[in-house]
Amino acid sequence: MAAPVIPESDSIRRAVSLLNAVDAGRFPRLLSRILQKLHLKAESSFSEEEEEKLQIAFSLEKQDLHLVLETISFILEQAVYHNLKPASLQQQLESIHLDQEKAEAFATAWAAAGQDTIEKFRQRVLTPQKLETIGWQLNLQMAESMQAKLKSPRAVLELGVSNEDSKERHEQLLQRSFCVLAH
Repeated sequence: MAAPVIPESDSIRRAVSLLNAVDAGRFPRLLSRILQKLHLKAESSFSEEEEEKLQIAFSLEKQDLHLVLETISFILEQAVYHNLKPASLQQQLESIHLDQEKAEAFATAWAAAGQDTIEKFRQRVLTPQKLETIGWQLNLQMAESMQAKLKSPRAVLELGVSNEDSKERHEQLLQRSFCVLAH
């Protein structure tokens, strides 16, 4: 078996015990929904109202439900990061003592939507700002009335940056004075 990509921590052990108790009939739909929204950074997979319904459906306390949802997301993010094959994901999950039925549900959901999810992650911008254009100028001051042999280079960089959320573009100027002009 490959190196473990899902660490066996206290919170993972607790989440696995909660996952093992979740209704197996509803579990694949839960996985599918989380997979659909996994690539969206700012958006939660479920609204407050939906989370309340999930609490009732799975008979979980609010904090336990959050632990389960976060753990499922973490497992799927690890599968994306390591580009796991469905069988390997199933082995990884069984090694942390997830029921075989639940591990198979993960593998099935991953086989169905894993490559699409990986592609969505590849297209996602990791930083909120994106460099779009670069402009530059180099100015050289050769002399002043007080200093005849002055050589003072000044570089000006103009960076066109756009914000991912607002699609707004703005310019940032960066100026730098150089003390010595190197040959």
